[in-house]
Formats: sequence, C-alpha cells, structure tokens
Amino acid sequence: MRGVILAAGRGSRMGPHTADRPKCLMEINGASLLERQLAALRHAAITEAAVVTGWRAERFVGKPVRLLHNPRWDSSTMVDSVAREPDPIVIGYDPDWLPLWSRRFDDPLTDAETFRLRGDGTLAQIGARPRSLEEIEGQYVGLLKFEPDGWETLRTVLAGLPAQGRRNTTALLNRLIDRVPFGLRAVPIPGPWHEFDTPSDLQVGRTALDELDKELSADKDERR
Repeated sequence: MRGVILAAGRGSRMGPHTADRPKCLMEINGASLLERQLAALRHAAITEAAVVTGWRAERFVGKPVRLLHNPRWDSSTMVDSVAREPDPIVIGYDPDWLPLWSRRFDDPLTDAETFRLRGDGTLAQIGARPRSLEEIEGQYVGLLKFEPDGWETLRTVLAGLPAQGRRNTTALLNRLIDRVPFGLRAVPIPGPWHEFDTPSDLQVGRTALDELDKELSADKDERR
C-alpha cells in the first residue's frame, strides 16, 4: 500500500503558527505533525509515502518523502489533491468524537458535521449542519482508502463536478454515496487522534499527541 499525506492547505485558522510553514510542520512536544503521520504510516506497514505540497512548499525540501506539488493549492481543496494521485472505498471515522469536541467547543454542534450510517455499516450522510447529536454517529478523521475500482469511481464522479468554484471532500463523499453500488464502507478508528484547526487545539490536543508518541516510541523499540 502507498500513503498520501495532504499538506497543501494554508491552515489559516492557526494564525501566526502557520505564517512561515505548513500546518503539518508545526512542532509540538519536540516533533512535527508530519513526523508523527509518517511514523503512523510505517506502523501500518506503509513503506512508500508521498506528501502533497502547496503553501510554503519549500519547507518540505530535504524531507524523506516523495513530494507532489499542487500549484493550485490556494484555489483547490483536498478533493483536487486526492484526484491527482493514481491508486471499493473506505472512510475512517471516530465514533467517540463527542468528548473531544466538547473540549474544543462550548457547543459541539457549532463545528461538528452530520455523520450517519446505514445498517450494513456503509455511509448514509456526511457533512451537513446537525440539528441534534442524534444526527452524528461519528466524525470523519480525514482518512480514506481507495482500491482500484473505487478510484475509478472517484474519477468518474470528479469529472461530473463543475470546473469552477471550490469543492470540498465531504460534499464529494455525499455524491459518491448515491453513485457507488458497493457503498462507502465506514470503519471506526481507535484513538488517540485530534483535529488541529485553531490555535486552541495546540493545547487541547497535547494529551492525544502524548499518547500517540508513547505508542510510536514503543513500536520503534520493538523493531530494534
């Protein structure tokens, strides 16, 4: 398997923390988010990884990964970046999302998105503004897996999208829900994980990073 890390965006909600670097190169507790992502991929036996760059792409020079530059990073989104990398469809989600969102926001519903599952474990809805917690069975963690036939379906759906305007990943997933006979398989992802969107997440997310660092360190010791 090959891994792709999408790191083209500006990360503007991080304010000064991303003024001179992409969000994944911010260092927290002595290590960058990118280092942790690469270690997690290695832990999953993914030995070939690529990073899609955009904002401050020069900061990735010398990193031990293949670089794929998206020159339209400021006018495109993750959907466009994914479409550039040739590789049924699996989406990762966190079923225990509420405690995390409750630490991040006074009212979790102000930021969370709908995430509904069918009885067979495939995705039924994603990305709308929820009216109640009952409409949220988890939160998408930004992780997708495509097998070859799933990738071909993605390319077909992308070809039918308007050429102008911004396109977001959750809107694309909703289109796929209605267009794939095999469904979008939703897989719960065990923690720890954290979404880093705003400066306050740098503090709230330290617990998750500490736990992840311990797991990755233990795995490294076992491999020696």
